[in-house]
Amino acid sequence: MIFDANYKMELHYPKHWKDYELIDSGGFEKLERFGNITLIRPEPQAIWKKQLDEPEWNRLADARFVRDSAKPRERTGPDDGWTKFKKLPDNWIISYNHNGCDVKLQLAFTSFGHVGVFPEQADNWDFISNNIRSWKKGGSVLNLFAYTGGASLIAKAAGADVTHVDSVKNMMTWANQNMQLSGLKDIRWVVEDALKFVRREAKRERKYNGIILDPPAYGRGPAGEKWVLEEGLPELLEMCAQLLAEKEAFLVLNLYSMGLSPLVSANLVQQFFGQKDMHFGEFYIPSRTGQRLPLGTFLRFTRP
Repeated sequence: MIFDANYKMELHYPKHWKDYELIDSGGFEKLERFGNITLIRPEPQAIWKKQLDEPEWNRLADARFVRDSAKPRERTGPDDGWTKFKKLPDNWIISYNHNGCDVKLQLAFTSFGHVGVFPEQADNWDFISNNIRSWKKGGSVLNLFAYTGGASLIAKAAGADVTHVDSVKNMMTWANQNMQLSGLKDIRWVVEDALKFVRREAKRERKYNGIILDPPAYGRGPAGEKWVLEEGLPELLEMCAQLLAEKEAFLVLNLYSMGLSPLVSANLVQQFFGQKDMHFGEFYIPSRTGQRLPLGTFLRFTRP
């Protein structure tokens, strides 16, 4: 099989956020607002200069995360690198509302600099909810490497039965709290290594109408299983190809590993799913000051 000559890599960005904004980026950092809290966090791809000057960044920011910081003014834990510029809550709540799906996400200052949401994923959330609402019945959705559950909540709010798989127990607890905050229920929680889970589901000949994959570059399963993206992704997709329904179905695949082209996803998906009609490219978020910050690659397709 070969790619259609009309295939082009696409650029997508989330268009419906009210509780998130990228204000500026540059100097290997990003200045972003989550609800009413504005943060400075590291960003390795922001190699350009900041558009706003440093005093303005400091004026706007409520907290800053610096990896391996020596002596931040206030730490949120014994080993983290957050500096708080004023008194802030340990956690706070933001909302995402589009396509009739209203979900709430609790954010927090983690020791590795994340806060509990990847904002660019909202473009996938719109794709997920649009597809589920187009099905005759709610269908079933499998979310692998599901983190704090943004995609799971959207799929559930759109009417699907959702299985949420993650190997980190405290992330599962966090996702469950988000479900309750959003007024949802009955998401199936599975704390397990994703590859082990899909192997077992394939043996059971299970079928899902939607599969969402958000694998990290590296990771560990609950029993110490080692995950390396380049080694594990081909088998993972081979198993998922057996699980995906032939009709009223979709696949979403995100890759964050720097240096991997969207064509990597396209080649693998074509190999294992036999799919010719797909959309793939790069996510970015536009800043208030005009830059476009790249934030990983995506591939999506639907089966009517």
